[in-house]
Amino acid sequence: MGSTSLLSNGCFHCGLPIPEGATYNAMVLGEARQFCCTGCQAVAEAIVANNLTDFYKFRTDVSTKPEELVPEALRQLQIYDEPELQKSFVKTQGEQREASLIMEGIVCAACVWLNEHHIRKIAGVVDFRINYSTHRATLRWDNAKVQLSTILKAITDIGYLAHPFDSGRMQALQKKEKSLALRRIAVAGLGMMQVMMLAVAMYVGAYSDMTESMRNFIRWISFIMTIPVVFYSAGVFFTSAGRDIKRGRFGMDVPVSIAIAVTFSASVYATLKGTGEVYFDSVTMFTFFLLTGRFLEMQARHKAGQVAEELVRLLPATTTRLRNGEQEVVAVNALEINDQVLIKPGEIVPADGVVLEGVSSINESLLSGESLPTTKRPSDSLVGGTVNLESPLVMQVQKVGDSTVLAAIIRLLERAQSEKPELARLAERVASRFVPLILFIATAVFFYWHYQGSPHAFWIALTVLVITCPCAFSLATPAALTAATGTLTSQGVLTTRGNALETLAQVDHIIFDKTGTLTTGKLALVSTQALSTLSVEECLSLAAGLEKVSEHPVAHAFMAEVFEPATVQNIQAFSGQGLQGIWNNEIVRIGTAEFVNELTQSTPPVVSTTSTQSLVWLGKAGTWLAVFYLQDHIRPEAKGMITQLKQLGLQVSLLSGDNPQVVQAVAHELGLEHALGGQLPDDKLAYLKHAQAQRQVVAMVGDGVNDAPVLAAANVSLAMGSGSQLAQASADMVLLSENLERIPFAIMTARRMQTIIKQNFAWTIGYNVIAIPIAALGWVAPWLAAIGMSMSSLIVVLNALRLKNS
Repeated sequence: MGSTSLLSNGCFHCGLPIPEGATYNAMVLGEARQFCCTGCQAVAEAIVANNLTDFYKFRTDVSTKPEELVPEALRQLQIYDEPELQKSFVKTQGEQREASLIMEGIVCAACVWLNEHHIRKIAGVVDFRINYSTHRATLRWDNAKVQLSTILKAITDIGYLAHPFDSGRMQALQKKEKSLALRRIAVAGLGMMQVMMLAVAMYVGAYSDMTESMRNFIRWISFIMTIPVVFYSAGVFFTSAGRDIKRGRFGMDVPVSIAIAVTFSASVYATLKGTGEVYFDSVTMFTFFLLTGRFLEMQARHKAGQVAEELVRLLPATTTRLRNGEQEVVAVNALEINDQVLIKPGEIVPADGVVLEGVSSINESLLSGESLPTTKRPSDSLVGGTVNLESPLVMQVQKVGDSTVLAAIIRLLERAQSEKPELARLAERVASRFVPLILFIATAVFFYWHYQGSPHAFWIALTVLVITCPCAFSLATPAALTAATGTLTSQGVLTTRGNALETLAQVDHIIFDKTGTLTTGKLALVSTQALSTLSVEECLSLAAGLEKVSEHPVAHAFMAEVFEPATVQNIQAFSGQGLQGIWNNEIVRIGTAEFVNELTQSTPPVVSTTSTQSLVWLGKAGTWLAVFYLQDHIRPEAKGMITQLKQLGLQVSLLSGDNPQVVQAVAHELGLEHALGGQLPDDKLAYLKHAQAQRQVVAMVGDGVNDAPVLAAANVSLAMGSGSQLAQASADMVLLSENLERIPFAIMTARRMQTIIKQNFAWTIGYNVIAIPIAALGWVAPWLAAIGMSMSSLIVVLNALRLKNS
């Protein structure tokens, strides 16, 4: 019974009676239909809008189950618009949202180009980037203008599939991708071996007394054995080429598909006619070689993205939660803020939090690159994904899901690997014009040899189509970038911008901040000198009351000394100078002598200090209250790091807002010739701009809010891992390990990456320049051309993988 007659007296969608006076109508299957409520009307309109009307066309009954009243395809997409579901994989900033997706169906760099350009045209999509090595996409969109389900459907419309990233599903997809590729290779390999044996018989028969009927019989057997190779094994090429042509794009699978289709068709024609040459052996052979090359490339690609995948899999699936003194095993994604969890020796920390009970060593190597464990005690912070080594710990959860440190690292790494440097964009432009050019050349070659009377004209043109490799152009940069960023991440250097390494390789001047960068940043209060009637304890309490809102290392030094800070109101921070607030109805200031002097209006008292100590002054209107002596320690690896940078040919400078005498003492100890103290953020910025005006490529390494403007203005910038959130957001790279020796390593890796990219381009251009003329002259067989084409892409990826051995 058809659905129209079935529901003629009730709601067209659910079959229930239509209430008297209800006017809910919509056009479905070319007719105006009536509905019982706005819900049924809305679902029906969504079914029509998403081209799912077969749901109505072929149903024979109406289910009483609500979940069956919406087509599965529509439910799967629209469910991703639910706010509760999006909490697990979407980062929200106002109406702008960002999600990490898995892309299914990506087979080459052309697929990446097609998806990126198609989705970016949708109104409301802010950005869409795909990492070819990992098949992961980063999507940013304005939720007020477009829904996530609309974007996912647009991807489905061009023959691909996208869904929220999940590490378990990613592993399953990679396993499925590998299994499917091996099955295609197996079918092609078996077909090739059988057809090649028959082809040998044909070749031998040409010089013997083989009858024509036997020759035709062998042709038909070869034809039958080639069918699964063409329609199953080579189907991946045809699917990809069809998508490209539909969107007016010529990817690498277009010439491959044309070559296979034309060769197979010509062979079928010859078989049906019983005369002429058949090329079934060549069809099966270059299908097998192309698939084998693509499989090896896929394996190398998975290896290149290995570090990113290891980070994703760091968190455990379950953990032990403590409630009412009892232990319960729960899923990690079920944890909430303020939950208490028990972390046993050998277990992975499930989320970010703070230690409540216990003392143990924590292995943070996969996050920071540092192999030595760190000791954690009560009130110390723990990062999800690290490993507890020795004793049980009780932790209170402070951050879960997308807000954890690990999630932020993964998000930044994804962004860096999906952003395209200028070299990659240039390569894409070349590749997009390459295939139409090759099609033209192959056609011209065919007509040239045809008019020359050559019986091999078709054969030669076919070889030209097969031997070219436009995909290597597009692979040259992404493969090297993915391998380099993965290597650096494993060493505790997180790349957050795709063009950072490209710029880092060209750096000739590097500027360092002092406090928290060249020094540990853990200032210790050496002594306090009271300068008024207030006692030392009162001065310390007041200083801590002012500093409690600051992230500067000076603030931590005061907070470590004071149990109960004084109550200070209306606290204001003055960048590079200090803090001001209201205490006992009086304005008080803490910071540099010049800053406090503006309030006291008198010359600061003469005090004695050493060259390595920093002075912090406290005062109110007309009165100097105290001077605090603080001392920092130079990082042990700083001097060796600066020596390595000089050996790499870099100019090294030190800019600090600290006392000039202290800065000069640090510079002298580290062997730095260029060092300036008393530098405000504007002064640092001016120094950097002056260096850039001299056509220097400048890198800035800093820590803290004061460095954010300079980090943002530098050609490339690095922030210390313990630095402020603002500094890290402004930086192109983050030194998670805080080991300064990783900076020369990063520069050398960036330079090696540039060298490898240039080698890849040189190889790709050289290969095509040599291969195309040789093929056009008829010196290469199609099966050999298939090997050359596959090896060209594979060599590019394997060359990039050398970066993993840095």
